[in-house]
Amino acid sequence: MESRIRVVVAKPGLDGHDRGVKVVARALRDAGMEVIYTGLHQTPEQIVQTAIQEDATAIGLSILSGAHMTLFARVLEILREQDAEDIVVFGGGIIPDEDIPELQRLGVAQIFTPGATTDEIVNWVRSSIPQVTQ
Repeated sequence: MESRIRVVVAKPGLDGHDRGVKVVARALRDAGMEVIYTGLHQTPEQIVQTAIQEDATAIGLSILSGAHMTLFARVLEILREQDAEDIVVFGGGIIPDEDIPELQRLGVAQIFTPGATTDEIVNWVRSSIPQVTQ
């Protein structure tokens, strides 16, 4: 059986800028991971449901809208409600440095801010996200 990292990559909320998330999704895929990109304007409920249905080991959120505190918190809350806290949540975007400790306290595993390279993201995912046997 083959082992792969399965990542749901999502753009929650009303933010319509998806170039960066597509670059990250492609980098993860090119690194041998299975990537499910949910598209724009996803609700936290839709994102979690997709992750559960796809048996994902991680959710990567891209947030540029300024609603990162609310959106990350809601995704984590729904994961708890669905007894799916084993799904690792990470993300990136325009997130002020002062908000990162609070996001980590809530349960976000890693935040990538502007300037993070795709290599940094791929290497972190490889070393931090469990693989699933298919």
